[in-house]
Amino acid sequence: MEFNKKSIGHLAIFTSSLIFGVNLPLSKTILPLYVDAQMLTLFRVCGAAFLFWVLSLFVKKESVPFKDLLLLFGASMFGIVINQFAFLEGLSRSSVIDTGILLTITPIITMLFAALFLKEPITGRKILGVLVGLSGALLLVFADGISVDGNGSLIGVLLLLSSALSFALYLTLFRGLIVRYSPVTLMKWMFLFAAIIGTSIYWRHISTFDFTNTPTTAYLKIAYVVVGATFFTYLLIPIAQKSLRPTTLSMYNYLQPIVASFIAFMYGMDTFGWVQILAAVLVFGGVYIVTQSKSRAQLEQEQKQKQS
Repeated sequence: MEFNKKSIGHLAIFTSSLIFGVNLPLSKTILPLYVDAQMLTLFRVCGAAFLFWVLSLFVKKESVPFKDLLLLFGASMFGIVINQFAFLEGLSRSSVIDTGILLTITPIITMLFAALFLKEPITGRKILGVLVGLSGALLLVFADGISVDGNGSLIGVLLLLSSALSFALYLTLFRGLIVRYSPVTLMKWMFLFAAIIGTSIYWRHISTFDFTNTPTTAYLKIAYVVVGATFFTYLLIPIAQKSLRPTTLSMYNYLQPIVASFIAFMYGMDTFGWVQILAAVLVFGGVYIVTQSKSRAQLEQEQKQKQS
């Protein structure tokens, strides 16, 4: 049973990482040409909030006490509001290479936060796995075939770093909350809070957005960002959180540059050769090594067995 839960968790986070990987180059094609980062994020949080509340009508209703609603508000701030607004604003101000590099920081930060807040051990195997995966992602980012579009900026880099920090905090600080409720219950409240906060801050962008002259292709890409890279992925992430440790979850971030590279290859914008293959092997190898590292519970159990 435990094996099945972990397998479902790996499949969930793998699928969401693939969708996020496609979202990176796709969002770059409409930012800021057709929509700015603030408006795209409003589309994301408001659209996802609507979809999750509609979906909640067809699933078992869960009662959430006020103290947990406060925790869900905090989870929304770190997991959605800061994470998404900072990411898209940073993406619009940064080059692909800046974004790719900073995506690789999340597993390292998550490993440190898991040790700090969850008392998860930083084992040699876990460090090795993170470094192996990191080497694969950076190999791909710095490969000669990767094109760099847009000019990076210090503000863009800081925003992307803030996004990575906030998501790492979300994965570690709110794990206890995540396992108590269904994904739909969690996300309907988290995205409702995010939509209220986002709309109250960026409501002026709604009035200035050119709804009539925006091309259909841009709307289709926005729809992918809202339905695929927001609603569907945030439905899958809590499923993975219930059975996988935070560091293991964050390791799948390394897949995103690989997916982005493959998309570029499919559209003739890049080549797919030994560098990409080696990078994929290193990333998957790193994920495997991290999954084989021992958790705090396993080490405590071993310690008890030695003492008995």
